[in-house]
Amino acid sequence: MKKHLTLILLLVLAFQVNSFAQMTMPDHIKDKMTYPVLDFAPWVGVIPIENPAMPYDPAITYKIAIDIYGTFKDSTKIYEPFTEIARTYNLHIANGVPAEKIKIAAIIHGGLSRAVLSNEAYKEKYGIDNPNILALQELKKVGVEFYLCGQSMSFLKIPQEDITPEVKVAISAKTTFAALDQMGYTYMDVSGN
Repeated sequence: MKKHLTLILLLVLAFQVNSFAQMTMPDHIKDKMTYPVLDFAPWVGVIPIENPAMPYDPAITYKIAIDIYGTFKDSTKIYEPFTEIARTYNLHIANGVPAEKIKIAAIIHGGLSRAVLSNEAYKEKYGIDNPNILALQELKKVGVEFYLCGQSMSFLKIPQEDITPEVKVAISAKTTFAALDQMGYTYMDVSGN
């Protein structure tokens, strides 16, 4: 029994070390990262690429509808999809796309709806300030529009007044994606779930 317990503890420790290693920026890219506009978290940086295929096309307005969903796992950190939105923005800027040619709409639904609670509501629920507010504010400054699925909000019993002002409440994620598609937005899933 003692051997089994030791083996289980070693496996748990190995998993935790592996998980931590995945979150640490590798040394071989740490010094190469640049932050063209947004820099509120390490992983929003980009690595310059010389002579890339598919360079910036001035005839295109880059319209992206980003799907933000999933389970709200850690109330103490900026949720990773928000850093992916910033990275997407930085990647376009790094490729020479002017800010006025970047249109990003982020559609939030499912359990992640809790990540966009106002600071007061978040503090009441989790006992800490909402770390996602910084990301939302910085992304709003560069023109990212945030839409929360009203259906998810209702299912999770989140009152509309508890949502941070950076986020607009839509009827649903589905209707928002359909409308954005009709407006020429490209769908992108960065949640990784």
